[in-house]
Amino acid sequence: MNLQYIGLEEINGPLVFIDDVEGVGNEEMVEIRLDNGAVRYGRVVQIDGKRVAIQVFEGTNGISLENTRAIFTGHPVEVGLSKEILGRTFNGSGKPIDGLGNVYVDERRDINGLPLNPVSRVYPRDYIQTGISSIDALTTLIRGQKLPIFSGSGMPHNELAVQIVKQAKIADADGDNFCIVFAAMGVKNDVARYFRRSFEEAGVMNRVVMFLNLSNEPIIERILTPRFALTVAEYLAFKHHMHVLVILTDMTAYSEALREFSSSKGEIPGRKGYPGYLYSDLASLYERAGIVRDTKGSVTQIPILTMPNDDITHPVPDLTGYITEGQIVLSRDLVQKGLYPPVGVLPSLSRLMKDGIGDGYTRKDHSAVANQLFASYAQVQEIRSLASVIGEDELTTIDRQYIEFGRQFETHFINQGFDTNRNIVDTLDLGWDLLSILPKDELNRIDDAVLDLHYSHERAVERFHIVTKPIIKGLKGSVSR
Repeated sequence: MNLQYIGLEEINGPLVFIDDVEGVGNEEMVEIRLDNGAVRYGRVVQIDGKRVAIQVFEGTNGISLENTRAIFTGHPVEVGLSKEILGRTFNGSGKPIDGLGNVYVDERRDINGLPLNPVSRVYPRDYIQTGISSIDALTTLIRGQKLPIFSGSGMPHNELAVQIVKQAKIADADGDNFCIVFAAMGVKNDVARYFRRSFEEAGVMNRVVMFLNLSNEPIIERILTPRFALTVAEYLAFKHHMHVLVILTDMTAYSEALREFSSSKGEIPGRKGYPGYLYSDLASLYERAGIVRDTKGSVTQIPILTMPNDDITHPVPDLTGYITEGQIVLSRDLVQKGLYPPVGVLPSLSRLMKDGIGDGYTRKDHSAVANQLFASYAQVQEIRSLASVIGEDELTTIDRQYIEFGRQFETHFINQGFDTNRNIVDTLDLGWDLLSILPKDELNRIDDAVLDLHYSHERAVERFHIVTKPIIKGLKGSVSR
């Protein structure tokens, strides 16, 4: 039985308040009928005794306190689902905006999802190949993982998101069994057009479900957008046994909408004005990734967020780091050098990487190569800091070899361009060629047997056109480490 109330008590921003309401539940859908016959939709977001606050999706402009009818539907916000949803584009409220009409509905689901028993979770294994060397080799994305990208204003995170959508695949799954759910929140019109055009031109739109919430649309839609996207992902993964990669951008825009909404409810603000429940709210989204026992599908998440002033201690990236299993950090220094993708290797990590690489997954030497590349590149940063004080001419010969390794590593490994798609074998072979720039006894993170199999200084010199000088021990300025 639907309950209907006439008249509103108060309007405050995107919220309307009704008194003397009984028999309704939190998150319940509400139809709001205006005097002119227009219908808007909302949901119950707060119940204080008999006083109910309703969040209006389309905004409250033009709504009158008198003669406005509120009809409580008795069910939460739901989305209509079927496998025909693949290849479609929706707005932040889940309505089609691609001109192809409504989706034939196989079933309807609550966008807040269903609680997942932790015991039913399966530990994530198997990697997802993005075709990007700095991610695949050093911060490997594991199927079922949640691995955010920390970016900043003006950095190419949108281009990186498009490249991942174009190139991502699961090594042991056929193409028909892998799809992507892409949700953009608070983006400008030109960015939304860029996403749609890029996916269409790349010919991957048939395996993408896209949700677009524009910056000039109500903040309420921004809060709903990721929930619609994740509900679609769970449906495709756990009912149709597909491997789904969910890309959510920009989670900072989502969090700011949540802050504005919390303020309109009169809630006590927390850190930097964000609501005190920001952590649990973000967790309610991020934790909807994973693999469930007795199902063949999986949900993997890549949330993208921009750090205000590149501050990684800002509440949004800070709390995201606590919830997720690592992070990919984009470096402004690499952007200024003109390198793409500007993945900062040292602050990036994937906590589940160790269990999804190696023999039977990628290649037996993957872990050793990744560890040595990390260690060697960290040594490069120390030597660069030293060179900035004493000058590069005062460095030892081996120090200069590290400087050359760092230069080639950034030029050929990190920098690969927007259209370059490398498989994991090419990436690891490139890593070996770069490590071979250094003397063999400097590679102390790799077993001798593996070194003998892959190390070739001559091949590195030929590939990168390096002019080498012999290392002479005991001479000033040429002392071997």
